[in-house]
Amino acid sequence: MSENAPHGRRHGDGSGDEERYDEETHEGEEPEDDEPGDGRAESAVGCLLSLAGVAVVGSFALTRAGYVIDGGFEGEARDWGTILVELPLILLAGVVVPPLTYATASRRLRPWQAALVCGAVVALGLWGLSEGWQPQQRPDRGDGPGL
Repeated sequence: MSENAPHGRRHGDGSGDEERYDEETHEGEEPEDDEPGDGRAESAVGCLLSLAGVAVVGSFALTRAGYVIDGGFEGEARDWGTILVELPLILLAGVVVPPLTYATASRRLRPWQAALVCGAVVALGLWGLSEGWQPQQRPDRGDGPGL
């Protein structure tokens, strides 16, 4: 701030012929933002995509890991590596990937096209998760055949 503008901000191209806007008296030309709106719609879409992503991925992963979480008979099949490492990382991906995909795609595409790209990325992620992540589904009976 210069001494000429104690209560306002200066804006211009730096050539010295800057216009002054006084915030207290609201005189002068108010500076314009580069983008219309304040970004609330984009933030809301990102939050909704995070919630939807964690709901979809959580319902998929938690149903597959149900036996590992429950532990079977007397908790003997409980896998703490899956519970403490794999599931939180999968849920984190469900929170982070959809809004980042939408934000990246919406820079070049229309919003509905970006939503389709986001849905396709989530579907491909779930397919990859179903192919690559195989938690234990039934008891591992190492004591031989039953009676």
